[in-house]
Amino acid sequence: MACSSYGGVQEVPGSYGLPIIGAIADRYDYFVKKGVEPFFRKRMEKYKSTVFRVNMPPGPPISRDPRVIILLDAKSFPILFDMSKVDKTNAFTGVYSPSTKFTGGYRVLSYLDPSEQNHSKLKNFCFYVLKTNATKWFPEFKRATGELWAKLDRQFAQSGKAEFNSENLQMCFNFLCRSVLNRDPAEPGYASLGTQGPSYVFKWIGLQLAPIASTGVLPKMLEEITIHALPLPFLLVCGDYKKVYDFFWTYGRHLLEAAEHQFDLSQEEACHNLVFTICFNTFGGMFIFFPSLIQRIATAGKQLHADLAEEIRGGIKKHGELNIKALESMALLRSTVYEALRIDPPVPFQYGHAKEDLVVESHDGRYAVKKGEMLGGYQPFATRDPRVFHYPDDFLPRRFMGEEGEKLLKYVLWSNGPETEQTTVHNKQCAGKHFVVMISRLLVAHLFVHYDSFEIDTSTTTKVVLTSLQKDTSSFPFSQLNVGA
Repeated sequence: MACSSYGGVQEVPGSYGLPIIGAIADRYDYFVKKGVEPFFRKRMEKYKSTVFRVNMPPGPPISRDPRVIILLDAKSFPILFDMSKVDKTNAFTGVYSPSTKFTGGYRVLSYLDPSEQNHSKLKNFCFYVLKTNATKWFPEFKRATGELWAKLDRQFAQSGKAEFNSENLQMCFNFLCRSVLNRDPAEPGYASLGTQGPSYVFKWIGLQLAPIASTGVLPKMLEEITIHALPLPFLLVCGDYKKVYDFFWTYGRHLLEAAEHQFDLSQEEACHNLVFTICFNTFGGMFIFFPSLIQRIATAGKQLHADLAEEIRGGIKKHGELNIKALESMALLRSTVYEALRIDPPVPFQYGHAKEDLVVESHDGRYAVKKGEMLGGYQPFATRDPRVFHYPDDFLPRRFMGEEGEKLLKYVLWSNGPETEQTTVHNKQCAGKHFVVMISRLLVAHLFVHYDSFEIDTSTTTKVVLTSLQKDTSSFPFSQLNVGA
């Protein structure tokens, strides 16, 4: 499609190509030939625009209409958060939505637009779950990370290295189940998950996202002709999902009864949503983001480690325990987590259909969009926009400190909205945005209570392998400190 201008408003550049063929060709470029970031960057260069048309995976035969107008800068991207301009109905995973069989036949909260009646009920239920369990977050996270460090220490003592990712999976799952359901998933008894809970959830999430993601394990061409061409059936994980659902149904009765009596939801629908919120959204985000956070801090060097350790231990000592006041006093820790969320957002894409004819503005142009067209954005390009951030591709832990740093927080968009805005029932911003930031800061705080510094194997990007763990906290008994709320 040629790019022409009418009164300062241009047609969106780019082409979808021939039906079916164009979509398959774009999918091949995206997964096999180029990879995600080169796929977008080459088209930015070709069209000399951060706004352009392209087919997004998975394309046919899985998705009937893969056509998307992509937004790749900090000025155009926020229109995806404007509920007066975009509709989020079934837009959570873009041009493709997994079968509702994966969620008990229900369209769960993530796939609802705020205009739908159930959206307010379910989001308020999420807020209730967060508030009800607020006093457990700090002590249960200390317990779970204590188990994590012990396992890593044992691995390191045996082999001189320790693999973070797999142990992180169990830590995160244990923490969430103990906090939300008051039950250890491995505790013997009815509906016990043993130590298989993370595996069940991981496979359940993986099948839903398979058409729009790479496994990193299978050969690219094999993925292209299998999981990117045909949806994987729920039947492959139905037994695993039932076990997880039964665990939540059995030990989440207090929450499900509240959903029925306070939010006018059936207990069955509430339970499927609770599983999705805790296992897909929260657990899924934690097992993606935590390794990224650890990796970024590891490669930033020992001076950052020393500064973080000093700030964290000093804050705990001043307040007598690791509580919310102590956490809020740690400015470098806060900035470090925000910088990791900026550079490696755990959910990189956002989508929405235009509610009406509208104009999308980028730094360099204004583009006409027709009602019903799909808009999509790849967040890492927006949050690494060189017109907003100096050295946008560098991890700068102090970036968000001070008055000028605070001004940049409106460009941190990981939560499906600017960090400076609040999540409400009227928008699609993550219900647990403050929880996620808090838990991420707690992870780093507990890390530097336990260790002085650490190093990782930089030859691999698929997992975090710790190759050095330095620990000398004998001068102050941090492990004996209480953890408050």
